[in-house]
Parts: sequence; C-alpha cells; structure tokens
Amino acid sequence: MSPLVSEGLNLALYGMGTVFVFLTLLVLATMAMSWLVAQRETAAAAALPADSADARTMAAITAAIHRHRNR
Repeated sequence: MSPLVSEGLNLALYGMGTVFVFLTLLVLATMAMSWLVAQRETAAAAALPADSADARTMAAITAAIHRHRNR
C-alpha cells in the first residue's frame, strides 16, 4: 500500500474517531442534564403544598384562561 493511501486512511480513522467520541460525550452530557432537570423538578413539585389554590382561585384562573382562548 502506498504511503499516501495509508496516510489518508489514518487521517480518516482519526477524524471519524474524533467525531464519534465528541458525539458520545454530547449524548452523555445531554442525558446528565436531563436527569438533573428531572431531579430538580421532582424536588420542586414535592415542596409545593397540594392545596395551594382554593376553589375560588381555581374558578378565576379557569375563567381567565377560557376568556383568553376565546378572544
């Protein structure tokens, strides 16, 4: 095999290896961030009381949403 072809294959393998490693790290970082956000949202939802809004407040919110959507 000529040195030019060998060097071309070597460069192609390094390039594809670099892209593969970068994309793998990107996927792992995305999964880690997703897990962190899910943990934070779970903790925030657990901190809120279940009965934070009474019936009158819920009726007012529902009416406001209904009016906003029908404009």
